Amino acid sequence: MSKLSLIFLCFLVFVAGFVDASAGGGGLISLPAYFFTGMPAHLALGCNKFSGFCGGVFSVMKFWRGGAVRLRAALVAAAGSFIGSVGGSMTALVLPEHVIKTMVLTILPCAAAIILLKREMGDEDRSRSLGRGKADALSLAIGLLIGFYDGVFGPGTGTFAIMAFSALMGFDLRTASGNAKILNLASNAASAITFAAAGNILYGIALPAALCGIAGNFAGAHMALTKGSKFIRPMMLCVLALLMLKILWDLLS
Repeated sequence: MSKLSLIFLCFLVFVAGFVDASAGGGGLISLPAYFFTGMPAHLALGCNKFSGFCGGVFSVMKFWRGGAVRLRAALVAAAGSFIGSVGGSMTALVLPEHVIKTMVLTILPCAAAIILLKREMGDEDRSRSLGRGKADALSLAIGLLIGFYDGVFGPGTGTFAIMAFSALMGFDLRTASGNAKILNLASNAASAITFAAAGNILYGIALPAALCGIAGNFAGAHMALTKGSKFIRPMMLCVLALLMLKILWDLLS
């Protein structure tokens, strides 16, 4: 890989980290960036998961220090996500790809409409009134749903997780984003270990990209924590629009 290509890749991974830390969906930017360099798909996936995991660690740390993580809810959701992802993966094996993408394309405008119409969603924390049992049940349900989506399709998982934590549990968008990062971190960790064990990570490329991803995640998390819903909400809409364009491109090409 040329130095210019590596610089371009690192810049896009930085942007992806910034977007992912604030609103989820960074993989919509970083994975195509790796493919753009011309590396084989399995190496691109491995490098992307590695840089995503490294950036995610620092993003979680930033949200944790900012008091924007509800650990119990995040861990319960993570357990549900593991189960849901298994079911989603099994579903993906039997459903045609165009059917899956058409279903997701139908969901996206609905998700965007919720963000636009429910302007108060995520402005304030409304979760304190939830009892522990109800909170655990909702966390598990969120994990199952998000895990299922991740197993079936994947892109935009973090954005949908933020929406779910905010809409169903009443978290403000900062806390919802912090909890979503833990779900993503667990998923990326498992994937990164799998790709590393198979020798599918080019560390000469993945390490500098990961450093840029860490910087992007740190900056994005800082903006999310300081600006709150006024920053996170428009970023989420941008991610949903980008995901919609990607699916339309895939279906039409």
